[in-house]
Amino acid sequence: MFRKWMGRACLAVLTLVLAAVVAGVGVAWLQGRHTPQGRPEYVALGSSFAAGAGLGALERGSPLLCARSVNGYPQQLARMRGLAIIDMSCGGAVTRHLLHGGQVFQGPQIRVIDAHTRLVTLTAGGNDIGYVGDLSLLAARDSDTVFGWLVRTLWKGPKAPGERDYAGLEAQLTETLRAVRAQAPEAVVVVATYPTLLPSAGTCARIGLTQAEADQMRQVGDQLAATTRAAAKTGGAILVDMHVLGAGHDPCSASPWTNGWIEVKGGAFHPTLAGAEATAQAISAALNAAQASGAR
Repeated sequence: MFRKWMGRACLAVLTLVLAAVVAGVGVAWLQGRHTPQGRPEYVALGSSFAAGAGLGALERGSPLLCARSVNGYPQQLARMRGLAIIDMSCGGAVTRHLLHGGQVFQGPQIRVIDAHTRLVTLTAGGNDIGYVGDLSLLAARDSDTVFGWLVRTLWKGPKAPGERDYAGLEAQLTETLRAVRAQAPEAVVVVATYPTLLPSAGTCARIGLTQAEADQMRQVGDQLAATTRAAAKTGGAILVDMHVLGAGHDPCSASPWTNGWIEVKGGAFHPTLAGAEATAQAISAALNAAQASGAR
């Protein structure tokens, strides 16, 4: 009798789990197939560093899996400059999702750009080379937690800096920028690098990395920034170099623009609210300078 009851209970639980999974997939499909509506005067493209993961309430209509915040730098920039924005950024995006789609049932991020678009911003690439993911796994691996034990047991460790596909990332970014220019020939296109995630030397408790781990991942961050700079130049975009501007505002600093692994206000190894604001201000200043010089 007991076995029969247990069997029925297990079947009921499995049925509920299956129903929840199907419902979740259905919601993701419906949200992914929806194209944001509005006037695409300003279109924001990118990953969670643009979306502002963890920085406040989600933008109305944002797919839940994108974690697109009303306080990400694109939203702040739009408010600063009084622009109508369609924010297409999405947490977890890799560069091919911007141009070709395929992220949680979504089409290409650039699909809303048209001849009426006057500004496009782009921040992407960290997910392509496993930058933030590896930072998080390294910090977790050294922690005294169940997750840390799982990472130590199952993860083989990060790729060496030289084994990451920077050339492929540069090609993807350049192709995306050219496609943006083709769809919006009159638009100003701005590429913002990922902000500084590690101190220029050493380590600290907030980032949860050893000296050797920090040294290794600094190389990855520097190469990601260099790759983004090269793509922006080739693609004819204005560069806003938050990797340089953020020096002295890393998680170990007194005024961090990015989070470390602990004492997090937002996403781990992601921009803080102050960091998103600093990026918006830097882009606004770059737009003013471009306008003054007549550049596009």
